[in-house]
Amino acid sequence: MAASSYLFTSESVSEGHPDKVCDRISDSIVDAFLAADPYSRVAVETLATTNRVVLAGEVRGPKKVDADVMIEAARMAVKDIGYEQDGFHWKKMKVKCYVHEQSADIAQGVDAAGNKDEGAGDQGIMFGFACTETPELMPAPIYYAHSILKSLSDVRHSGAEKRLGPDAKSQVTLLYENGKPVKATSVVVSTQHSKEIDQATVREIVRPHVLKVLPKGWMCPEEEFYVNPTGRFVIGGPDGDAGLTGRKIIVDTYGGAAPHGGGAFSGKDPTKVDRSAAYAARYLAKNVVAAGLAERCTIQLSYAIGVSKPLSVYVNTNGTGKVDEAKLVKVLCDLVNLSPRGIREHLKLSRPIYARTSAYGHFGRQPEADGGFSWEKTDLVGDLKRAFSA
Repeated sequence: MAASSYLFTSESVSEGHPDKVCDRISDSIVDAFLAADPYSRVAVETLATTNRVVLAGEVRGPKKVDADVMIEAARMAVKDIGYEQDGFHWKKMKVKCYVHEQSADIAQGVDAAGNKDEGAGDQGIMFGFACTETPELMPAPIYYAHSILKSLSDVRHSGAEKRLGPDAKSQVTLLYENGKPVKATSVVVSTQHSKEIDQATVREIVRPHVLKVLPKGWMCPEEEFYVNPTGRFVIGGPDGDAGLTGRKIIVDTYGGAAPHGGGAFSGKDPTKVDRSAAYAARYLAKNVVAAGLAERCTIQLSYAIGVSKPLSVYVNTNGTGKVDEAKLVKVLCDLVNLSPRGIREHLKLSRPIYARTSAYGHFGRQPEADGGFSWEKTDLVGDLKRAFSA
């Protein structure tokens, strides 16, 4: 029997974290290719360290998106994040590009041809999740951890707070009673700062952002509020720690509150089911919960490289479901074509909408007018309710 009262913790990292810098660069390159040709194939990885960025991977797309364009995209991504420091500066950093043409063997397996539909770009398992803990239908710990850092980022970018640097991390521990979050028991925030201010000042800069994000009365005890617990955080970003694309997959998804298939999202075009099928699984799970069919919903999809249909579709409402799960699987599969092409077309994923996903989570965000975060829409709710109204 599951415990009814427990503590659960999730962490987030800011767009200036070394790994997130790399995610942002990789996704900026994806966007550059999709803007030039929506059918581009992209799998780009980024390494960042002190004033150096290395790009690698394989692509198939317009020749005009060449090494110079990719290098410029990397610089503009770092500039937008806000790195103009001695050890990591968008203009001064050296950028090397080792991106090459996609393997013909992979292309052959994935491309549509004759009666063969477009196949998955790789094998793998992908999960989606939704729950009623927040209005965004996200687990509360990861949602609040993201929101604290996003609030700090907003005042840094606006110029309202010039003493903070781009690199930051947060961690939120919530107490659950009867399976519901009721308050924070500890909050950890580490943020890069100018050398002119001390730890006590940083603490008071951070405090109002935590209080703004957490529900009223949820603030943790003062002795459990940890800000820059090492005491100093002046050197940060890739100058302080090397970064790589795809190392923050739990931050990107549900903060450990739900399973993860293991594949990263950033740097991949939407034919890669690591990305598109994870978005589709979230889309379905969110609509199930939004329709009131369950308080929690976990969905798994699985694929084989070169094969268009999913090998399995699994739905688990975690004991909160109000409908038959076997019927729910059938209804969901009738509503959305879960082939790679079907997902891409239904969610309109072949657009340059990915750089914005690279920090503060791919889920729990607001759908945007240009198609960004389309997987967060709840436009299946009416169909789901009608399917189970009889």
